Amino acid sequence: MKTSRTHRARKELFRRGIQHGSLTVQEIERALPAAALTDAERWLLYYSLSASGVEIRDADGSVVAITDGSTPPSS
Repeated sequence: MKTSRTHRARKELFRRGIQHGSLTVQEIERALPAAALTDAERWLLYYSLSASGVEIRDADGSVVAITDGSTPPSS
């Protein structure tokens, strides 16, 4: 079965995020640069990570709130 690079990157982000409990916006953006996902796909990624119990943190270490209709953070 052929798997896309973005699919593998998303799986790795979930694995790492669940294992460590958090990811930074910078880690997510390095794994999946802006051109890799549409805005809707990026929002769904952040929302799904958050719903899975993974805290998303900004460069200062503050938790980023991901809610319905919010815009995904950018680095």
